[in-house]
Formats: sequence, structure tokens, C-alpha cells
Amino acid sequence: MKTGYQGNIKTLGFTTLAFFITFVVWFNMAPFMSTLKQQFGLTNDEVALLTVANVTLTIPARYLIGMFVDRFGPKRVFSSLLIILSIPCFAFALSTSFTQLMISRIFLALIGAGFVIGIRLVSEWFSTKSVGFAEGIYGGWGNFGSAAASMTLPALALLFGGEDGWRYAIALTGIISLVYGFLFMKIVEDTPEGITYRKPKKSGALEVTSYRDLTGLMFMSIPLFGILIFQSYRLWNLDFISLQVMIVIIVALVALFFYNLSKIWSVNKEHLEQGVPEKEKYSFKQVAILNFAYFCTFGSELAVVSMLPLFFEETFSLGVAQAGLIAGSFAFMNLMSRPSGGWFSDKFGRKKSLMIFIGGLAVGYMGMALIGSGWPIWVAVVVTMGCSFFVQAGEGAVFAMVPTIKKSVTGQISGMVGAYGNIGSVVFLTIFSMVSPSLFFILIGLSAVICFICMFFLEEPAKETTTETLKQPKAKAGNVATF
Repeated sequence: MKTGYQGNIKTLGFTTLAFFITFVVWFNMAPFMSTLKQQFGLTNDEVALLTVANVTLTIPARYLIGMFVDRFGPKRVFSSLLIILSIPCFAFALSTSFTQLMISRIFLALIGAGFVIGIRLVSEWFSTKSVGFAEGIYGGWGNFGSAAASMTLPALALLFGGEDGWRYAIALTGIISLVYGFLFMKIVEDTPEGITYRKPKKSGALEVTSYRDLTGLMFMSIPLFGILIFQSYRLWNLDFISLQVMIVIIVALVALFFYNLSKIWSVNKEHLEQGVPEKEKYSFKQVAILNFAYFCTFGSELAVVSMLPLFFEETFSLGVAQAGLIAGSFAFMNLMSRPSGGWFSDKFGRKKSLMIFIGGLAVGYMGMALIGSGWPIWVAVVVTMGCSFFVQAGEGAVFAMVPTIKKSVTGQISGMVGAYGNIGSVVFLTIFSMVSPSLFFILIGLSAVICFICMFFLEEPAKETTTETLKQPKAKAGNVATF
């Protein structure tokens, strides 16, 4: 594997494609929901259950996958994820009952954790001067996999023909995932030549560097388990599980939560008692603020994309196709917005850029709250796309900063920040089910205002943080170029 410019671009390209494939597989159900409803005779509650199943395990998976990445390296973890999760993809395509659809979808939710793997891998191949832009390209173009699934899979199903066309289309995504998993193992390396992959001293929990940060980590673990308890309640409320099963699940989750706290303590106890060298210290406050920032950005994006087609359809009396096309522009902006957020972060500073995007996000959602039937539709579209730019640029700025906190635990930090994005989507969608669209947008905007205030406590990362892992031996120093 080359260590110079071509090596960087090649690694970024292959890693982005891996992430793109995970999102195609993760969202391969969405274009066929009406087909599934008709063929399997699904009720609206069962459709809702499949939607819940498709995101629930992504939350803990992102956190756990982050640990695996730091311990075993992104190449092996990404390859394994693509290969192993092709199995439930094939199972979904072969399903003959709602129960089979549900079980395979629960496991397929794990593939949504692929995002956090590439964050660590890309950060190993780019210097601090360009890592934000590289992560933005990775995140923005990889995220486009969900839109690509919606645009291409129905056409493939028609090409295959017959009632089972959707099965062949979904199975094809599983084949692509399986084959690319083996290719990824062959063509990608964890680090440039001559660079040692830095691992945490202990695994099983995130290493922190002070007792105050230890308390913060324990506190920030609560929503990770709380949201799973809430999702268990939703499954019971939709009559998929009995009251007894829900109680068993909740008791198990509470037990796992306390086990997680004990693991956090055992991993950190020894080195905190001995004292952490100054050069190894980092502030968990940085992680907590980025968690909340991704909660507001990616969390709101997932929620808004889910409700926007119906919002435009009802507000402007549009057809389904027109409303879907306009709403799709919100997600389509990812292709340029997320890389732009990373580029601004590289160019003008991590903290300043993120503050600007979070502020713009707050203003954007307040503007969307004012959209009404009396507006010219082109103005509503401009406001929507402007808001989406700040949302997704904010996502790019968040993950431009994540790799700069502490290299050896970048996977775990990425996993926690990514999980909070999914938590945000569940929270915002739950809020949407209880309020009007205008109030929904206002509440997201207010959460962004609170996040903006938190940004004043964010620290601009030291420039040396990410460059140290890209230093080559003197004889090869000239081979490394930035993107």
C-alpha cells in the first residue's frame, strides 16, 4: 500500500465505498415498504415495527463497534461487518412471514454501525490539515447510499420482474456486501507504511483521564441504555412482545447498564490511581459536547427526512412524487454539505466552524417553522435546502473534530457520538408524533440554541493531535502528502 498522495485517495475511496454499501443494505427495505405491506398483508403497526427494528440495535452497535475498531483495527472490523451481515440480508430477501422479516431486520440494523469504522480509518491516512475535508467526503458520499437504494432498487426489481423482483434486488445488495467485504480485506491497510496503529491500553470501555471525566462518561452512558428501554416499550405498545417479555428485556438492560458502569470503573481505575501523564490527557467534555452536537445535527436530519415528504404534500397540496422529490433534496445536499463542513473546519478552525453551523441550523429550523401554504413553494424549498446545508455541514464539522481528541480511542469516541445521532432521531421523531410540524421545527431549533451555548465550553484541539500519527521515518517523509 502506497503511503503518498495516491495511497491516501485510494484508501478514502475504498472506505467511502464500504460505507456507501452499508447504507444501501441498511436502507434496502424502504423502497419496498408498500410491496411488503401488500404481499405479506402487513398492518400499519407491523410496518411501524419493521421501521423500529431497522434502527434499534444500531445504537448500541455503534458504541460496541467503536471498541472493536480500536482493538482489532478498522480493516478487519469493516470486512467482517460487510461479510457477516450479508447473511441477514439474504434472510430478509427469503422471508415468507412477518416474524422472519422482523428478526432479519433486527440483525440488519447492526450494519448501520459501519459509519464509525471509517472515521478511524480515514483519520489514520490524513493529516490534521485535511482530515476534516476527508471525513466530510467519507460521511457525505457514504450517506448517499440511502438515497441510492431508493433510486436504484425499485428499477432493479422491475428488471428482475414478477412478484419476487424485490427479493432479487435486496439479495443483490447482500451479494455486493459479501464480495466487497473480502475485497476490502485485500486492498486496504489500517495505517500508512511505517506507522504503528495505536490501541488503547485496555478494552471494554472508553479510557478517560480524570475522575471528573469518569463521572461524565458514566452519566453519558445513561441515554444509550435508556433509549433501548424506550424502544422495548414501543415494541410492547405495538403488541409485538408481551408485557412479561418487555419486563425481562428491561431488567436485562438495567443489569447491562450496571455491568457497563463496573466495566468503565475497572478499565479506568488503575491508571487514574497512578496518575495520567499530562501528554496523554484529554477532556471528556469535548466528547460530551460533540455527542449533543451530533444529536442535534444527524438526529434532526433523520427525523426530518422521515416526515418532510408528508409535510410538503399536505402543506402545498402536492402529489406524492413531487413531495418526495422536494424532500429528497434535504438528504441529497449531503454530497456537498458534509465535505464543506469538514473543509471549513480544516480552514478556519474546528470550534469556530462548528459554532457557525450550529447557529445556522438553529436559524434554519426556525425558518422552516414559519413555512405555510401561503408561501411560494420555491421559497419553501430554498429555506429547506439552506437549513439542510447547515445541518449536514454541522455533521461534517463534528466528525472533523472527533479524530483530534485522542487517536488511540477514536473508534470508541466515534461510536458514542454516532450513537447519540441515532438517539436524537428517536427523540425527535417521538416529539413529532405529539406536536404540530411548526412546533416540531421550533423545538429542534431550540435544542440547537442550547447546543450553540455549549459550544463556548468546547476547546479548539491542538494541531499536533492528528499529525503525530502521520509522521514518517525521515527517509520517507517526502512521500506523505495531504489531500
